[in-house]
Amino acid sequence: MTIFEPLWTQVAPPPPLGTDALPASADVAVIGAGVTGLAAARRLADAGRAVVVLEAARLGEGASAVNGGMAAYGLKISTRKAMARYGEPLGRELWQASLSAVDLLERIVQEEGIDCNYSRSGGASLGFNQRDRRGFAATAEWVQANLGFPLQVIAGDEMGSVVGSDRFAAALVDGFTAGCDPARYLYGLAAAAVRRGAALAEQAPVITLERHASGFTIETGRGRLRAGEVLLATNGYTGEWLPALRRRVIPIGSYIVTTEPLPAETAARLIPEGRMLWTSRRFLHYFRLTPDRRLLMGGRQNLSTDLDLAESARVLRATIGSFFPELAEAAITHSWTGKLGATFDQLPHIGRLDGKWYALGYTGHGLALGTHLGHEVGGLITGEVERSPFAEIPHPTRWYYRKRPWFLPLAARGFRLLDRLGR
Repeated sequence: MTIFEPLWTQVAPPPPLGTDALPASADVAVIGAGVTGLAAARRLADAGRAVVVLEAARLGEGASAVNGGMAAYGLKISTRKAMARYGEPLGRELWQASLSAVDLLERIVQEEGIDCNYSRSGGASLGFNQRDRRGFAATAEWVQANLGFPLQVIAGDEMGSVVGSDRFAAALVDGFTAGCDPARYLYGLAAAAVRRGAALAEQAPVITLERHASGFTIETGRGRLRAGEVLLATNGYTGEWLPALRRRVIPIGSYIVTTEPLPAETAARLIPEGRMLWTSRRFLHYFRLTPDRRLLMGGRQNLSTDLDLAESARVLRATIGSFFPELAEAAITHSWTGKLGATFDQLPHIGRLDGKWYALGYTGHGLALGTHLGHEVGGLITGEVERSPFAEIPHPTRWYYRKRPWFLPLAARGFRLLDRLGR
């Protein structure tokens, strides 16, 4: 029987970290208790700021706790494209930030003693044909020559060392990518912020947010709060009550299933060395082994945030069978979804709107980058950080995007066509 709940949070329910009473005031109110908000709260509290983190639901109910648990190098767009768009110096900064993000996640895990099965296991992008192999080779050569970052192209008979599937023709392998249990990481990050003095108010949805001369008044489902600064860390859950910010971030659904636990020898053969794996397509699939040797398979079916979870399980089960025929009959034990936040330029952003800080827009790279931007915007608020490249790039929107992303079905069809054409 399939359980329509996230494996991560079912295995490890959230600890009781929330405050019973909402404080009347704070130096900084952080809206959103995902990795961005909690990383910011940790840094702000460390600097002596009185911080309240407002979470509309319960800790761990957003995408930060229910994603694939992968922290990879790079951004959604290539560094070559970022350099062409913003110039080489800023492009290099964005690239370096993506590496620093994974290093920061690792440092937090170590400093806070977070038991989240963290491992720098490496990762690989998987290609389906010789065109992909040639593309991988060109990418590896450019990245090594221009960024000094080692990538290895594997193909042919050696593919068995990366993935136990005949479906793939080539792999672009790195030793940098990390993996963890995202729920346990989130809980550990929350506990670290609370230990430093931050207050976590769960089930405190924001009803109104008003600016005045000395700061902000926030009316929540649990009472009123006055704050000197506000940080919006809502990403794919940015509500229509924030119309100016909502127009800059697009909620997109990502869907995940897990199989029953696999025999040790099967797991080792299908994903040797426990790497994090993803396909080189716009509509990509990402997959890995969980700590109890389940195959976790994720993907974006049609960009919708409300796909039926039983249907999602059926589609992703078919994908598992196409990649690994021996798992075609494996039981699917869990099926769930979460909302990621995408931007029109496919880059994360730090900014200010009407005096309110925000950090969001990870386009599927939020585990490490969300931690990094949260930590960085916290430093900007305290003055410990003077500038961020994510605050210096324009944050575009489109005239046709107001309240709802009606254009996503059209975009999905276009992406599928480009994938079929290999573009």
